[in-house]
Amino acid sequence: MNIKGITNTTLNDYPGLVAATIFTGGCDFCCPFCYNRSLVVKPEKLPNVSESEVLEFLQQRSAALEGICITGGEPLMQRDLRNFMREVKALGYKIKLDTNGYDPTHLNHIIEEELVDYIAMDIKNSQLNYARTAGCYNMDLTRIKLSVDIIRDSGIDYEFRTTVVRELHTPQDIEDIGRWLEGANAYYLQPYVEADDVVMPVFSSYTLSQMQEFQKMLQYYIPKVGLRGYDV
Repeated sequence: MNIKGITNTTLNDYPGLVAATIFTGGCDFCCPFCYNRSLVVKPEKLPNVSESEVLEFLQQRSAALEGICITGGEPLMQRDLRNFMREVKALGYKIKLDTNGYDPTHLNHIIEEELVDYIAMDIKNSQLNYARTAGCYNMDLTRIKLSVDIIRDSGIDYEFRTTVVRELHTPQDIEDIGRWLEGANAYYLQPYVEADDVVMPVFSSYTLSQMQEFQKMLQYYIPKVGLRGYDV
């Protein structure tokens, strides 16, 4: 596992659980608004955290932590991800996986082996504007659509989520996403936030009232639509 960092305790990354978060290096997308540029563009320049170090930490913290969130970068790029997840499961932890969904085969294996308890898949944009938003112009969109279907049919707790960027997402894009994901369990919108490590620091966010309008629009298609990133 190409592990590049660990957050010892979080109340935000795994809904309802006290968890730790590990960050894997590398991604098969290059979303221009991504705030983890170092993990995506040149992960080899970041120090490694060994699997044994993470597992030892989890063992020591088993009385305080309930789950672990595996994020990135893109965790599904890690070929030994399932082995690592098995070891985490052996310690009694629940596992949440954050993914862009571009490797549906790997995702399906993880689900079939019952190695994951919660999946959060990023929905980059409407299907029409997906490749441009993900910074991946030779994208095979069928892989994304297949992952969406696999997750919806899995029986596992899940959510879809979108970081909304004024320059990349139109109201029509948001409605098209709603039509695409109609009937999903849960969908969350979060605003673009400027950060020191963003890939291209040229973007801006919609206002809270505009995001609330998107939320109302989407609730016609998806009953549970939430906003994240606001103190309201």
